[in-house]
Amino acid sequence: MTAIRSLMTLAFLAVLGLAACAPVYRNHGYVPPELDLAQVVVGQTTMDELPGLIGRPSAQGLLTGSGWYYVGSRWRRYGAAPAREVERQVVAVSFTEGGVVSNVERFGLERGRVVTLSRRVTEGSITEVSLIGQLLGNLGNFQAADFVD
Repeated sequence: MTAIRSLMTLAFLAVLGLAACAPVYRNHGYVPPELDLAQVVVGQTTMDELPGLIGRPSAQGLLTGSGWYYVGSRWRRYGAAPAREVERQVVAVSFTEGGVVSNVERFGLERGRVVTLSRRVTEGSITEVSLIGQLLGNLGNFQAADFVD
């Protein structure tokens, strides 16, 4: 009887020990689901309508109205090891000067590299710098060694 009781106690402790090593996941931040993002119409939805459609952003651009950023991450803790980020998603919403959505992009983190998961853009150019602005921006980037062999 004592052998059976000690064997059952040992089995219980083994099961308890294995359960303690199960990974624990925690979610941080907020990223709107695709169903909610589908309600945002590029070129039509305004900045004032967004909080009702997809919620307030985690962060905003430095310039007023430049963009809203929704950041969400998933962390895994396994046993006594430190927590490790296993997934990160960022949704970036850009606006025109009039406050209308001009771009919705979803980025992920794959093996330490940023990967574009989806993109909806109204305009073809990535930046709003003209040819003259690009030429004038390069004026200070020359060195004397560039002109002399």
